[in-house]
Amino acid sequence: MRLLENLWGCRFKPVAISATIGLIVFSLCAQSRGQNNGGYGYDDRGYYSRAVGGVAIDAEGLLNTARVDDLGKLRQLRLQALEQIPEELNANVSARKISLRRLNAAVEDCLAQKKPIPDAIKYLAGLQRIEYVFVYPEQKDIVLVGPGEGWKVDSKGNVVGATTDWPVMLFDDLLVALRTARDAAHGGILCSIDPTPEGLARMNQQLPELQQTGDPKLLAAGLEKALGMQRISLHGVPDTSHFARVLVAADYRMKRLAMNFEPSPIRGLPSYLQMAPTTGGVQSPRFWLEPKYDDLLRDADGLAYQFRGPGVKAMTEEDYIAAGGKVEHTGKTSKAAQRWAELMTEKYAQLAVADPIFGQLQNCMELAVVAALLVKERLPEKAGCSLPTLFDSPDLKPQVFYAPKQVESKASVLKKGRHWVISASGGVAIHSWAIADKVHPDDKPLELRQRAVPRQDDAAWWWN
Repeated sequence: MRLLENLWGCRFKPVAISATIGLIVFSLCAQSRGQNNGGYGYDDRGYYSRAVGGVAIDAEGLLNTARVDDLGKLRQLRLQALEQIPEELNANVSARKISLRRLNAAVEDCLAQKKPIPDAIKYLAGLQRIEYVFVYPEQKDIVLVGPGEGWKVDSKGNVVGATTDWPVMLFDDLLVALRTARDAAHGGILCSIDPTPEGLARMNQQLPELQQTGDPKLLAAGLEKALGMQRISLHGVPDTSHFARVLVAADYRMKRLAMNFEPSPIRGLPSYLQMAPTTGGVQSPRFWLEPKYDDLLRDADGLAYQFRGPGVKAMTEEDYIAAGGKVEHTGKTSKAAQRWAELMTEKYAQLAVADPIFGQLQNCMELAVVAALLVKERLPEKAGCSLPTLFDSPDLKPQVFYAPKQVESKASVLKKGRHWVISASGGVAIHSWAIADKVHPDDKPLELRQRAVPRQDDAAWWWN
């Protein structure tokens, strides 16, 4: 599933050049509409949504940077709402188990009694990765297994692991992943931020004149004005969902890093602009993120699955803007752009802790892959459990936020040799069904499957 077919970062044909331009399109998250779902809501004052990933969006869908005071209020509100974590749940363990059948029942119980959904469910028992999926026809159950721990609220209001600082998975994102898994096989989960063809045509037309100003600030301002507002589009998940906001916010953050609008929070990851060569004419890479997995291991009966090498990789390609503002993909990349993508991939795990929106993105990717596996292999039918509330109950709806619609163009101009580099980068591609398709026969997961069998005399939906 290709998420970024039209995300722009485009090459301009007619130029004689003498500096470096980096164009970045800001992407933001959405503000809460205050939907509660029987206590499932987070904050009807909007702080929860205004500060996701360090970005914000207003009621008109306009993206902007989150204010520092919003981050502080978000942290304060989450700390006030945080429930005490049971000692056993607070432990850092390598194999936390979640029963989907019992989770479904626990949520149904909350709905029936009109009780708020507890933190343990909101934060999926502190699960931080999913390494195994086990099917138990005898117990009519499916169990997810992976590392987990208790959680805390960090300085910017993110809910992260108490000791690892890796974001915990969210029940809300699991709901969206499950309910969109079937459609994800057709067209994928897509997110793009695109200048209008009219904006690109104006910039292409005005660029030679703007170059002659010799003033980087005037040039940047002229480019921003020529491009105008840019459109944000999402496909495959509701554009009002938290899942969608994670995609957009991570895209935004990657652009900020690539185009040197702020320093990297980790060592060894310079911006792309710092790495761009001083020769070679006009360069215009675009970058996007997608899941990185080895082949899944699967036992002969299809009852045990192991995910291997989960991670995120950065991809890059050169684009070209033709007459009229049409974007054409070249299928090529520069050495500098490829090196930056490799560094982004290499440093991603560190970055995901230093800037938790990247950890949230990896969590969403993993939930999408697990959901694709469940639907593709028809695991609920194989287990004999239908999971109606998780998959399609109208009584339980994912959180709803203002959808991101548009963002102002932002240009960064640097002097670099005798050449201009014009670039806009970003995007996320989640090929969940393609990953679920790649399986390798192996009985290795069966050993852990025997140890993860749900206990018959215990109704708990999670255990260590």
